[in-house]
Amino acid sequence: MEFLSEYGMFLAKAVTIVAALLVMVGGIVALVARGGQRGESHGRLDIRHLNENYDGMALALKSAILSKKQFKQAQKERKVHDKQREKAERRRVFVLNFHGDIRGTAVASLREEVTAVLTVAQAEDEIVLRLESAGGLVHAYGLAAAQLLRIRDRRVKLTVAVDKVAASGGYMMACVADHVIAAPFAVLGSIGVVAQLPNFNRLLKKHDVDYEQFTAGEFKRTVTIFGENTDQGRHKFQEEIEDAHTLFKDFVKTHRPRVELERVATGEHWYGTRALECQLVDELRTSDDYLLDASAEADLYEIAYTGKKPWLARLLAQTGEALGRF
Repeated sequence: MEFLSEYGMFLAKAVTIVAALLVMVGGIVALVARGGQRGESHGRLDIRHLNENYDGMALALKSAILSKKQFKQAQKERKVHDKQREKAERRRVFVLNFHGDIRGTAVASLREEVTAVLTVAQAEDEIVLRLESAGGLVHAYGLAAAQLLRIRDRRVKLTVAVDKVAASGGYMMACVADHVIAAPFAVLGSIGVVAQLPNFNRLLKKHDVDYEQFTAGEFKRTVTIFGENTDQGRHKFQEEIEDAHTLFKDFVKTHRPRVELERVATGEHWYGTRALECQLVDELRTSDDYLLDASAEADLYEIAYTGKKPWLARLLAQTGEALGRF
């Protein structure tokens, strides 16, 4: 009996291992087959009709607080309203979301979303960007701001809504908009540039470790982490930071000429109420309130682009789903 029990355990383990291998092989084959199909190399564009979302929430709440008779009447009124809305010519509002990190990785999705919207947007339409970013790499947020400039160049109204933070590179994006709204305690501004790095040169010398660096070009490397920094290198690096700051200030001045740069371009941040006084924003309002009001006279569409995941990540996800079914 003990032999049969051990043999049964061995057989169960063997079947489990074989099944897992089959799932992995099947996943690889499926991914290869999909990769060969046209269009599978691209991501996915998700579109959500926000008007329907608002209507659904209102209906769910009415079903809980109204009597059956009142609720039936509300349903009839909604059907009539829906028919009238379908017949009426309404402008469209396209809603995008940008949640930035220090590397500005969300730019990859933003550029696809902007491209998609611009293929259908008309002059009477509007694009609302719900922006949340404390800034990051200069070149990444410069590209993000350039994507928003594409909207301005097409003469489509651009509104940027800041509920939490749009600072540094985030504000570089926000200032491009025709209209900037912010929550009263949202953080905005920080029009400045910062760079910092440690230097381990003395630590290496203490442990008798030599560090050698070879460059061609006087300022190919101005400051370094492991080498000994010179006053000349530090001075050049400071010049580069100052130049980036000047470009940042010029960019803000171009797109928000009313702003008093001497007051706001100090690297300080401002809360929404103070930002309104400094003319960094045009209105104190949350994005939720703005979109809810817009839904009364416009069709709202939330656009989200999801890039294609690396094949290994998709394989692991598929394997996990398959094993979960055993």
